[in-house]
Amino acid sequence: MLLIFCPCCGVERPETEFRYGGEAHIARPADPSALNDEEWAQFLYMRSNTRGLYAERWRHAHGCGRFFNAVRDTVSDKFICTYKTGEPKPDLEALAREAAK
Repeated sequence: MLLIFCPCCGVERPETEFRYGGEAHIARPADPSALNDEEWAQFLYMRSNTRGLYAERWRHAHGCGRFFNAVRDTVSDKFICTYKTGEPKPDLEALAREAAK
């Protein structure tokens, strides 16, 4: 079982308490009504889905209920770090180098 640290309530809990929320740091369009169908589909459905370190949104559904961000290795399923929503995205390349040590 995976343990995930919630940076909002400061506890490490089993993965069953959390819900995946998709890729982190996706900015909403400033004027959604100005997008054509292709641009809107691009915003809604297309994600980078990279192999390796990936910034994701998670929600502590059975805890504090708040959303937060996490960097997870999609190969090993290991959580590298978690951080509160609104904080800047960590340098994924630097985290990958550190994790490789």
